[in-house]
Amino acid sequence: MQIEQNSVVVLDYTLHEGSADGQLVESTVGKDPLGFIFGLGMMLPAFEANLEGKQAGDSTDFLLTAENAYGKRNEEAIVGLPMSTFESEGQSAKDFLKEGMVIPMRNQEGHTLQGTVMSFDDEIVKMDFNHPMADKDLHFSVTIKTVREATKEELDHGHVHGEGGVHH
Repeated sequence: MQIEQNSVVVLDYTLHEGSADGQLVESTVGKDPLGFIFGLGMMLPAFEANLEGKQAGDSTDFLLTAENAYGKRNEEAIVGLPMSTFESEGQSAKDFLKEGMVIPMRNQEGHTLQGTVMSFDDEIVKMDFNHPMADKDLHFSVTIKTVREATKEELDHGHVHGEGGVHH
């Protein structure tokens, strides 16, 4: 079966920054594979475009430019938030905040965003809400392990069950 809309894809990948010889970011090889339902928006569109039509046993290498991956850094995504935003149950935020710390937060629409602490003082915490891979070209080496039709239950739940997915 070829990879197409609503097919379950289970694959191994290795991700390098910039090129095949760039810094290793992560790899599933020898670990749990990645499983997703193709075409549901779970993966970057350019990632899926490079897999469409492939089948189990196929291997491919491709580069996603920053524009086709997580985009360019946006300086407007760097904001200063009041220190009081981070205090809880009487504990001072300065007791646990550290530069480089990633903190899940919610915006006004209720969406979860991952923010990285850039710096802080007594009043303001400077946070960067850009994706950590923004401004980076991503080189993927992929081996397709299995391709199959998604079950009705998987489509209803919006995720893969079994290998490469959720076990419940």
